[in-house]
Amino acid sequence: MKPSVHSEGLIKKSNAMKDKLKIDIVSDVVCPWCTIGYKRLEQAISELGLADRIEIEWQPFELNPNMPAEGQNVQEHIAEKYGSTLEQQKASQKQMTEAGAALGFTFDYFDEMRMANTFEAHILLEYAKNFGKQTELKMTFTKAFFSERKDVSKREVLKQALLDVGLNADEALATLESDAARKAVRSTQEYWKNLGVNSVPTIVFNRKSAVTGAQPVEVFKQMLTELISESKTA
Repeated sequence: MKPSVHSEGLIKKSNAMKDKLKIDIVSDVVCPWCTIGYKRLEQAISELGLADRIEIEWQPFELNPNMPAEGQNVQEHIAEKYGSTLEQQKASQKQMTEAGAALGFTFDYFDEMRMANTFEAHILLEYAKNFGKQTELKMTFTKAFFSERKDVSKREVLKQALLDVGLNADEALATLESDAARKAVRSTQEYWKNLGVNSVPTIVFNRKSAVTGAQPVEVFKQMLTELISESKTA
């Protein structure tokens, strides 16, 4: 039977969704290599002209789930967590700053910089997903922390980021008081940890294959090309 105009539209929509490559990025707002990894992935997608073939979803991962509300000095935190000397930290920050600059992102490290609790930011990223604003809000949070010296655990900072991307800030902030929303983020974090994700960024393609770390642009381009090719022959 010949499909109606309406059903033809549904078929086209279904095929378009099937042809899309789903990418989950397990990440934290205050993870510098997550930012570098995403920007490299973004560049690879752009250079291959695949923007309309990719669907990105950010998945929550707290690097420091027990970080107190007042945060902790970054230098002190990195020394405690990783045993890095100040000299090693400065070298690492220089490397990340240069990598970010090459991708058009500014890392502004300073001696008084404080690590922040990011749990509420992750709740808001889940909210933003419903409006197609997740990536935009993620990068706004990241820019606020790394480029603008803002504390992304503070609700006034979160509110401004929501406004900046055009979301209903009052409605979004209300979700922070929702037990269901908080449990959902905790549950999602556990889901990825149970799958073996213990470092970020972890970038998952079609829930079938994954890479960790900020891979070079060329590596992402090769992976994307292969995956898109496979989807056409599937």
